[in-house]
Amino acid sequence: MTETQRVAIVTGGSRGIGRETVSRLAADGLALVVVYAGRSADADSAVEEVTSKGGRAIAAQADIADEQAVSAVFDRAEQEFGGVDVVVNAAGVMNEPTPLVDLSLAEFDRIHRTNVRGAFVVSQQAARRLRKGGALINFSSSVTRLRAPGYTAYGASKGAVETMTLVLARELRGRDITVNAVAPGPTATALFLENNTQEAIDRLSSAPPLERLGQPRDIAEVVAFLAGPARWVNGQVLYANGGIA
Repeated sequence: MTETQRVAIVTGGSRGIGRETVSRLAADGLALVVVYAGRSADADSAVEEVTSKGGRAIAAQADIADEQAVSAVFDRAEQEFGGVDVVVNAAGVMNEPTPLVDLSLAEFDRIHRTNVRGAFVVSQQAARRLRKGGALINFSSSVTRLRAPGYTAYGASKGAVETMTLVLARELRGRDITVNAVAPGPTATALFLENNTQEAIDRLSSAPPLERLGQPRDIAEVVAFLAGPARWVNGQVLYANGGIA
């Protein structure tokens, strides 16, 4: 590792958009900490993909809503690589579309524990530890614009993430750290495909003017832009959805 090598922590880095982001940032020369909740084999595979190409990466397990676990991830990143320059909080959960009147409070709490509390915990550690010139990228969703029935809890959680992101960008005045959120539209990840009917998948595939679902690599390109060259983009929500909203 050279002194100038940048270091990124990617939560949810074992699958989907997070996994693609790990590959994309490694291609830009960053060292990676792949954070996973429970799929150690997937995380190890992501690390192997990076290291097999000459990059540097480690896996770290954490429940992102657990302050001590997330703090330990940052500790390990600092011990292994010397510091943290980029934090991508791609971890998240969603529910099968369910009307508000039928959604259980247990399911509401499950979604908000990961998506809101988790985003807060990760953002707090990032704000404390990112080096000058760093970037924090949270994940919202185009559901906040589409307002699709059945996504009350999920949409509310992502609305909270957007507000948190925009406020934090202003709280970090003078630190030379950018804070932004990416809001994907329907994207062909396991999270999306497993929580929607085939009818909904077909309908959403044809809805954007580009007439397809997003792919994880589409979103990873936006993340790489915010993590690297986009130093004048700050306190923004970038909607990456093919024009669906």
